[in-house]
Amino acid sequence: MNAQPNNPLYGITLEKLLARLVEHYGWKELGRRIDIRCFNWEPSIKSSLKFLRKNQWARDKVEALYLNTRFDRA
Repeated sequence: MNAQPNNPLYGITLEKLLARLVEHYGWKELGRRIDIRCFNWEPSIKSSLKFLRKNQWARDKVEALYLNTRFDRA
């Protein structure tokens, strides 16, 4: 397994990334920031993961939002 020290998303699964965004923003705000149906109509982690794994353009938007979000440090 190759380490990717320059990749800020290395070691973060798509599920963890999405769950963190939902925890931080909530589905309503996430759907406002990234207008895709799986965030705005009966949202769930499962359906969103299915969509994001099939649509790279949407995954790119979610990853970019994650990287640009300042999460509170506890």
